[in-house]
Amino acid sequence: MSNPPIVVTGSTGFIAKHIIAELLRRGHAVRGTLRNVSKADDVRRAVTRAGADPAALTFAVADLLSDDGWDDALSGAQYVIHSASPFPIQQPDNPDDVIQPARDGTLRVLKAATRAGASRVVVTSSTVAIFYGVTKREDELYSETDFTDETRDGLTPYIRSKIIAEKAAFEFSRTTPNAPEIVAINPGFVHGPALDADLSTSHELFVLMARGIYPAAPRIRFPVAHVHDVAIAHAEALFRPNLNGQRYLIAEGESGLYGLGQIMARELPDLANKAPKFELPDMAVRALSVVDKRMRTILPELGQHKRFTNAKARADLGIAFHSADDAVRQSVLSLRERKLI
Repeated sequence: MSNPPIVVTGSTGFIAKHIIAELLRRGHAVRGTLRNVSKADDVRRAVTRAGADPAALTFAVADLLSDDGWDDALSGAQYVIHSASPFPIQQPDNPDDVIQPARDGTLRVLKAATRAGASRVVVTSSTVAIFYGVTKREDELYSETDFTDETRDGLTPYIRSKIIAEKAAFEFSRTTPNAPEIVAINPGFVHGPALDADLSTSHELFVLMARGIYPAAPRIRFPVAHVHDVAIAHAEALFRPNLNGQRYLIAEGESGLYGLGQIMARELPDLANKAPKFELPDMAVRALSVVDKRMRTILPELGQHKRFTNAKARADLGIAFHSADDAVRQSVLSLRERKLI
């Protein structure tokens, strides 16, 4: 067992629970942060479903919007995974509702990690922190060398929050004496087994589709990451040497909302009549976004097709990626197993 435990922030999150399970399976002790201690048993049950023994899992109470509790949560920590960050299915009226906890929360964690003498913090970012800088030609690949321009017009608060928080983490590490090393993990749209009814945004989409709310889907495509690959990437990034300042794009293949619906229909034929039947013209999506806030989340994706490479993660972290189809399939089947669709 690691001594002291590895700290994982936002332990109730979909990705965080899979990260915790991965670390426990590897024999590490883990300390998860929670906003409310009443959620601790839910996390223990979730990681048990993921095939991990929660005996070495403990918890500390801390909130990204408050300084309280972070010194205790990170006391003595050598390694930290900062996965806590909001990912709303619909964009807020006030952008700071997403940007502030992402940026300020990241800095709170890093300051407490510095005071605790931590040597490395792995930050959960996103591919959206990569794709919205310089527009590339169809034959060019996006990679970890690309950074989103947070001042670009039309970006959602969520996209801005991810790049602002990631840049803040690297700047803090660069300019703060005795700051821990920083490694960023940049997953695509994360799919894979739901461990409980506290659903991620990716899983909530299937719940909406299963209700027949979207008879048609916007014409967008996005990179897909299997949550197991994302968890392994975080665990490997904690301990491999010479990774300070590195970023890793974690995704394999791509899909669109229409494609997600087709996989749901294939795996669960009883829901085939609920899945989107066709793709909407971009103009119709923009019109609908005026009254449907969930549509606003995907507006920056309209008309975009992003080719990317995950070669760096394969080489540096040893990731053998699952296919996009496998990731989405496991999402759908787990939701049926949980009786959520």
